[in-house]
Amino acid sequence: MWIILGFIAIAATFTNLYMYKAGKDYKLAMATGLSFTALTLCAEYSLVSRWVEVEDWAALMDVVPGMEGALWVLTFMSILLNTAPILLELKDKK
Repeated sequence: MWIILGFIAIAATFTNLYMYKAGKDYKLAMATGLSFTALTLCAEYSLVSRWVEVEDWAALMDVVPGMEGALWVLTFMSILLNTAPILLELKDKK
């Protein structure tokens, strides 16, 4: 599930950037991108929670250390890319 939500978040982010570049209203796409980023993180947390419940320590040891860094980086990139149009508009107004 987190993979599907992640791809939707990426698609919404690119839609956001495209709409900004085309001069259209991009704010709904921005909100969608950020929302699906949050849903992706929640789905990943649920997956890890299930592994803890069934005591699948091998899965936790294999996946969690690598995914932690990836989730931090990808979440930061999502926030930066989705808010970039707002920051660029503020820069252009000055």
